[in-house]
Amino acid sequence: MKARNIVIVLFVVGLLNLLAYLFVIRVDMTDDKHYSLSEASIELLRKTEASIDITLFLQGDLNAGFERLQRATKETIEEMSVHSDIHFSTEDLQSSYSKEEAERMGMRPIVIHEREQDGKTAQTTIYPYALIQYKGKKAVVALLKNTRGLSGEENLNASIEQMEFAFMEALSLLLQTETPRIAIIEGHGEPDDTHTYDLMTALSRYFQVDRGQISGIDSIVDAHILDDYRAILILAPQTPFSDQERFIIDQYLMRGGSILWAIDGIRLSEEVLQQEGFTPIIPLDLGLSEMFFRYGIRINPALVQDIQCLPIPVNVSSDPEQPNLQPMPWTYAPLLLTSQGSPITRNMGQVMSTFVSPIEAVGGEDGIEKRVLLATSTASCLTATPGKVDLNDMNPDIEQFKYQYIPIAVSLEGVFPSAYAHRMMPDGIASDEKIRKQSTPTRQIVIASGSIVINETQKGQILPMGYDRYSGMQFSNRDMIVNCLLWLTDSEGLINLREKDITLRLLNDKRAHDERLTVQLISTISPIAILALVGGVVMIIRKRKYQKR
Repeated sequence: MKARNIVIVLFVVGLLNLLAYLFVIRVDMTDDKHYSLSEASIELLRKTEASIDITLFLQGDLNAGFERLQRATKETIEEMSVHSDIHFSTEDLQSSYSKEEAERMGMRPIVIHEREQDGKTAQTTIYPYALIQYKGKKAVVALLKNTRGLSGEENLNASIEQMEFAFMEALSLLLQTETPRIAIIEGHGEPDDTHTYDLMTALSRYFQVDRGQISGIDSIVDAHILDDYRAILILAPQTPFSDQERFIIDQYLMRGGSILWAIDGIRLSEEVLQQEGFTPIIPLDLGLSEMFFRYGIRINPALVQDIQCLPIPVNVSSDPEQPNLQPMPWTYAPLLLTSQGSPITRNMGQVMSTFVSPIEAVGGEDGIEKRVLLATSTASCLTATPGKVDLNDMNPDIEQFKYQYIPIAVSLEGVFPSAYAHRMMPDGIASDEKIRKQSTPTRQIVIASGSIVINETQKGQILPMGYDRYSGMQFSNRDMIVNCLLWLTDSEGLINLREKDITLRLLNDKRAHDERLTVQLISTISPIAILALVGGVVMIIRKRKYQKR
């Protein structure tokens, strides 16, 4: 009888093991679905036709924070392996690649300085990167997001939240069989190649970037000239658009095209400002107001000032022969706040800007979702046009800064009405179609400043977008514009992975230090006390039992 029971038990255990091998069941019991991949990620992984090799370089003597990042990376790769054939390994980057090779691949070391208990400072060099290889192609995944203004713990938390997006972004690049095309529209005094070099460099990782005009003098233009492009960029134009150009852009949007607008609301001369110390400001009329109104927004022709701003060097010396340059707040260069409610700007630092205008939502269009991406701080004011900007006015009246969170950039998503729904087709358009009065679902982003996409130069060297040469600080302009284009062209919803919210139960270091002795005593004495109590109870029970006998 016993032998038969043993055989039955062994059979059941073997059957359960076989079923567990054949049918993998994974249940994520965490509130925030910490260990679950999104459907977009799963679909992308299922598209792979060969094995994926992932090498993790985050190794060495890691502190608790980077151990957590390492563990989160391994957990993400493990979850990915459920849906695709993944070969995972760990390597010491310094033993596999030279320093020059690593830097060419975009992997730069991070030096961590930590104070030990004896007061000495320990220095550790780490490489928080992973390398994905697929069908002979390689892509580097930066595991650590270092956002200016966030603490170390906050940066680690943000990095873990965006872990899935970082891997899926790299994998999507490897799976691309054809590079998507985007176009920068020219012909209206836009910034030249030098001042958009960093923008072109950043976008060329993901897209084929073309530049060109969409109309000419006395020419016939094909209404479908932009149809081959996933998105178009209109960056800081200074002269008005013709009716012909407006029609082509409008109908491109109606056919499902996406647009990034970086439009100045006012006109001023920075050259005159530097030479004379002041310059007039007037509204900049580009002929786009009616289109924007139909799409649900308006760029007001005013100039924003903000207490949260960049400093500029100002000569405070009264002696012209002995200048004394001191940093003074330049309220016309606001440091814009990024929205945490959009996948475009989530976990992103401030964005640098100069001479920005406010954006206002107008109309009650059904089906158009509007999200603020960039806004001013809690202390802002507006300068109406016509007016002037004066370098001598470096001490503004604080009481005038009574506005807060003025929108500077917005995303628009939905079905848009055409600005030409009740108008004739302009001359000079070659088209065999009727005017489309309504768009298919599509997206737009409007930024009320061209300065955000422009890089400066210094002594012939091109500086990155968002780099302030006076303070040496790097802001998030580059990441923001790249994310804007990824969102505009994202048909698979991968950019939405940046919205993933993971709550980390972090250790309170101060409390742990203060209560260390108490915890040690409890953890040491409690087991002994429990054992003594249980032993005493057992002895009493046994004593009573045998006394009765």
